[in-house]
Amino acid sequence: MTASPLPVEPFDLVIFGGTGDLAVRKLLPALYHRYVDGQIPETSRVIGIAREGLDDEGYRAHARKALQENGGDKSKVDDFLKLVHYRSLDARKDEGWDDFAALIGGQPDHVRVFYLSTSPDLFVDICNRLGAYELNKGKARVVLEKPIGRDLKSANQINDAVGRVFDESQTFRIDHYLGKETVQNLLALRFGNILFEPLWNAEHIDHVQITVAETLGVGQRAGYYDHAGALRDMVQNHILQLLCMVAMEPPSSLSPDAVRDEKLKVLRSLKPIDESNSAQLTVRGQYRAGAAEGQSVPGYLDELKDHKSHTETFVAVKAEIANWRWAGVPFYLRTGKRLPERVSEIVVVFKPVPHSIFDPSAGVLAQNRLVLRLQPDENIKLWVTIKHPGPGGLRLRHVSLDMSFAEAFGVQQPDAYERLILDVVRGNPTLFMRRDEVEAAWHWADPILGAWADSGEAPRPYTSGTWGPSAAVALIERDGRTWNEDSE
Repeated sequence: MTASPLPVEPFDLVIFGGTGDLAVRKLLPALYHRYVDGQIPETSRVIGIAREGLDDEGYRAHARKALQENGGDKSKVDDFLKLVHYRSLDARKDEGWDDFAALIGGQPDHVRVFYLSTSPDLFVDICNRLGAYELNKGKARVVLEKPIGRDLKSANQINDAVGRVFDESQTFRIDHYLGKETVQNLLALRFGNILFEPLWNAEHIDHVQITVAETLGVGQRAGYYDHAGALRDMVQNHILQLLCMVAMEPPSSLSPDAVRDEKLKVLRSLKPIDESNSAQLTVRGQYRAGAAEGQSVPGYLDELKDHKSHTETFVAVKAEIANWRWAGVPFYLRTGKRLPERVSEIVVVFKPVPHSIFDPSAGVLAQNRLVLRLQPDENIKLWVTIKHPGPGGLRLRHVSLDMSFAEAFGVQQPDAYERLILDVVRGNPTLFMRRDEVEAAWHWADPILGAWADSGEAPRPYTSGTWGPSAAVALIERDGRTWNEDSE
């Protein structure tokens, strides 16, 4: 039996950067799907904010095209768009803010969500304007997209400035990976089943791999990306958050601070990586021309039109957590652009059996693996060894106990933003980063970035369509392990 969706109280969701890629490709479709499922009250409003000189109808036409391309039903799209409005504003200019404040003030009882889908250098200006017009009062919340700063110092500057307008309980630092069904199922697997948690430690787990691979290059994001790189763009936020979900101690409850307290402990327990050991524990790469998805593609420097850039488009890291549960268990982290396939997954590899009773002719006794696929096609697989059916002796075979969410529940899984946006409206920060988490993540990442900068070495080249530099393979294979690249 399918549970009925829970409605929320009426709200105004204001999307700064309302004509941008994230708003059009993710946020508006997410809101549309929640509207179709009956979770958005008819008196709610979605207000796009950008500098383009559009009116309500112009913005609705822009949104209609995106929603229908996303599979939206025409009549339902039209109904949803009645909730959608637009205002042209510049965060650094006065024009239009009086009109905008009057529009928001017209619904004083609504929850107000200000979603900053903009460059981080606009966060402070926008929040200061909202504070000046007292739009931060009452049931107001602000959503900050990553990256929050480019290092610990700049992150603190942003958090300090935002914190002068919105207090911590009003501030939602979003990481959409935490809204994915598989990530939350990791909590259910660990803490809802007696099967796994007794084995979830260094005595039984050999190592953990976390991979976030993309087939795309930087494309139109080249300008932003060259000032960020893979470590800032993916590792410091998405991948470290996934690591925390795998490695944290059981929280006392699922209350927001109970969960985030345990994640913080993991971040603070990460062993330092700096100039003394970064060469042994990290690999950075940059893609060259090659082939992706059957097409010839240019290299990063060609897309950037700057052949001097040392920005990394690939990172592999061997991380360790210095606590009793995980002492000696390596966490291999890997992310990159222009890799052979688009995949995000967590692989928990258990230790081999201590003694095999089987004859060598039975075949290889492989290690058990728990594979949590975040994208595409979210699923969970537990790889176990069984006997191959049939006569003729005992032959071992490694097979997966497979659960596809779409097949198991017969429904399309909601996009992460669908869940997270409504969590903001409800005021539930469980799946959002607290300020001290952001600081702890940067405290670990900054010395790595510093070591790379001080070395003066260029990232290792790798051909588009491959799994990164050969040094990334060596990083894990010198420990007698291999990357999981089983796409089945």
